Amino acid sequence: MVRYKNLEGNSGVIAYEAGEDFIKIQFAGGVIYLYNNKVTGKHNIERMKSLAAKGRGLSTYISTIVKEHYAFKSFSPPLGRGHSNPKGR
Repeated sequence: MVRYKNLEGNSGVIAYEAGEDFIKIQFAGGVIYLYNNKVTGKHNIERMKSLAAKGRGLSTYISTIVKEHYAFKSFSPPLGRGHSNPKGR
């Protein structure tokens, strides 16, 4: 994952990984969300990748536009103990 620049200084996003049709976002606290074209929509994925690269506006975009339209959510609690939870299961 690439560290998010956080140019505004108040984002909960700390890192991201972008692929052709997805973006993974890691938030403070260790929660990682996977967004993809199928669930989130291609336009939103492309916008999120652009905002991530710029280091500004990603968290706001997610909270106001994308909201709960993620494909997968995983938890990475302290001590390396984690579990994954597909949305809706």
